[in-house]
Amino acid sequence: MQDEHSLTALIADLEHPEKPVIRTAADALIRAAAGSAAVRGALTRLLADPQRKNRWAIAYVLAQLPSPPGEAIAALLDALDHQEADIRWAIALLLVHAAKENRQTVEALLRLCREGTPTQRRQAVYCIRDLNLQDTTSRQALMEALRDEDPRVRIAAAGSLRRTAGLDRSDHDALLNTFFADPDARVRSVAALTLAQTGYAAELFFQALEKEGHGGDQSIGRAARAALDLLKNKRAAPYGS
Repeated sequence: MQDEHSLTALIADLEHPEKPVIRTAADALIRAAAGSAAVRGALTRLLADPQRKNRWAIAYVLAQLPSPPGEAIAALLDALDHQEADIRWAIALLLVHAAKENRQTVEALLRLCREGTPTQRRQAVYCIRDLNLQDTTSRQALMEALRDEDPRVRIAAAGSLRRTAGLDRSDHDALLNTFFADPDARVRSVAALTLAQTGYAAELFFQALEKEGHGGDQSIGRAARAALDLLKNKRAAPYGS
C-alpha cells in the first residue's frame, strides 16, 4: 500500500491540469483503494467536497471498485456534461459497465435521457445504446430522444435505434417522419440510414430516397443513396406504405 505522503500526492494529482498526470494518479489510486478500506474512505470523503474541481476523477477511481458508492455514480452522471469529449467517453464507458451490474444505474441513465443537459442527454442515449438491453423501456427512451429539442440528441437517438431489435410499425413511422420533416439535415440523414439498416422498405420510403438521391441537400442526397444501396443489398420486400 502507498504511504500517506504518496497518497496525498496522488490525490493532489487528480486536480492536475494535464490529463496524463490525472490518468497515472487514478490508476495508482485504483490499485491502492482496492486493497485498503482506509483509502476508499478517504476518497469517499473527498468526493463530498464541493470545492474539488475534478470530483469526477475521484468518482472514476471509486467506480472502478466492486460495489461503488452511489455518490460516485451520481458524480459520474453529472460529469457526462464535461466539456472534454474524451473524458465524457471514458465516464460513459464506466457507467455502462456499472449499469450492467446495477439496475439503479440504468434507471438513472434513462432519467438523464429526459432531464439532463443537452450534452448529458446525448451521452445518456449513447450509454443506453451500448447497454443493448433490448427492452421496451430502453426503446421508448430512444424514441422520446428522437423528439428532443437538441439536434445532437436526435442524431444520437436516430443512430442508436439501428441496434434496437423489435422496432414496430409506430417506431418506423416515427423514424420516417423524422426523415421527412426534421429541420436538421444531419438528423434526416441518420434517420434514413437507420431505416434502411433495420430493413424498412415501404414504397413511400423508396420513393423519397430516390427523390433525395437525385437532388436537394447534398448531405441528405449522399445518405439517401447509401440507404438505397443498403436496401438493395438486403433485398428487403416492401411491407406497406
